Order: sequence, then C-alpha cells, then structure tokens
Amino acid sequence: MDHQAEYAATKVALTRRPLGYLVQSGLAGAYIGVAVVLMLTAAGGLALEASPWTKLVQGLVFGVALTLVYSAGGELATSNMMTLTQGALRRTVGWGVGGRTLGFSFVGNLVGAAIFAAMVHASGVLAPDVPAGKMLASLLEAKSHESGSELFWRGVLCNMLVCVAIWSAARLSSEGARLVVIFWCLLAFITSGFEHVVANMTTFSLGLLGHVPGATFAAFGRNLLFVGLGNLVGGALVVGAAYALAAGRPTQSSRDGLDGLDGLDEIGEPVGNRA
Repeated sequence: MDHQAEYAATKVALTRRPLGYLVQSGLAGAYIGVAVVLMLTAAGGLALEASPWTKLVQGLVFGVALTLVYSAGGELATSNMMTLTQGALRRTVGWGVGGRTLGFSFVGNLVGAAIFAAMVHASGVLAPDVPAGKMLASLLEAKSHESGSELFWRGVLCNMLVCVAIWSAARLSSEGARLVVIFWCLLAFITSGFEHVVANMTTFSLGLLGHVPGATFAAFGRNLLFVGLGNLVGGALVVGAAYALAAGRPTQSSRDGLDGLDGLDEIGEPVGNRA
C-alpha cells in the first residue's frame, strides 16, 4: 500500500511536464483502442453468425489492452482512479491535485483514442460492409439504448476488475504472473459485458467518424458520464479505498511522500507498476 501511495505522488509529479504527461496518457488511450479494433476484427464474423463463442473470443483478445499499457508505460485514467485515491487517503498527494491529475489523464486518453480512431477509420479496416464494421454498428446501437443505471453499474464492475488486475500485478514479482492476472481480469470484464470508459472513447470515435447509426455526440457524452462515474466508484471506492482501509494507518515512509521515490525506471515510473 505504501508503494501505491508513493506511486500516486510520482504520477502527480509527472504532470509538471504537461506535454510528456499528455503523450503518455494519449498512448494509453491508443493502446486501449488497439484492443477494441482487435476485438471487432476477431469476433466480427462470429457475431454475424450469432455464435455463442463471440463474447469469449472478445474477452480472450482484449487482454492486449492493459498488457500494452502496463508493459510499454502509459497513464490510464481508470487505474489512476484507484492509485490517486490511495495516495490521497495515505496523504502523499492532496485530493485537489489528485483530481487534476486524474482529469488530465482522462483528457489525454480521449485525445489518444480519437487520434487512433481517425487512423483506423482512414485505413478502411472497419468499413460498414465488413463483419468488424457491422459488429461496431451493433455495439454502438446497444450502448445507445442502455439506461444510465445499467451503464453506471457496468462501469463499476468493469473498473473493479481493471484495478484488481493492476493491484495484483503490483504485488507479484514475476512478469509472467503479472501478465496472466491481467489477462484473466480483462477476460472477465469483456466477456461479462461490462463497460470501460476509455475503450468506449475509441468505439464512439470510430462510430462518429464512420457516421454509424446510434453514434451521436449526445450518446457519446452520456456514455462517458455514466460509465466514467461507474468506473470511478469501482476503482476509487470499491478497490482503492477498500485496500487503503484494510492496510490500516500509513507508515512513516508513506507520510514522507516523495522521499521514498527511489525505484524509478528511465521514464520516471516505478518498475513493475506502470498503468
């Protein structure tokens, strides 16, 4: 827990280089977008045939999202919801600066997702007449008709699993074990049909660029609002605050904040915990 609290202070410190932090956040948004496109292309044909294997295949391939963010390094808003909350509760960062850092990463994720979606749209791989394009239209149609309550609770459940993946990876010493737990947690949330706000940034951006029915700015904003709030509750409260409470009172090292930040890699992030 002390490591996570110190890591929150590192994230806040990284925002002192706004352009660099924006780039890291943008890359994270694009990496999640890679998984969205892979999911559509891998499962699009199955979805057209109404195959019972569709959701499982979606879940099996989506793990590349958090694997890339974790391995390559990136600032992902959904995992920051947990880490920055733990830092604020352990008093290594203030609530205000933690909130600003979270907002910065959210905007960066959105910029990265939109740029990546524009590149994919230009490539034509998700044309409306191919299985992946038809699956995209089906997904957006479904998302636009889900109630606010459904979007919220699916967001809660999703980020519980995403943050458990990051929390578990930080506790493991083997890179192989870390990747395995990330794979299983993402398999669970995608196959179950839960909602991830950063993944939806790419999905709706693709729909808007392709003029897909159901993809409107109003539907996009509504999805970001309800899924984002659900992700916040799942990551910040259900996982972040819960483990901070279970850990008890902070040790002296966590009170010292940045004094303990000596295990950083070449891009300024703690080795073994980069999401």
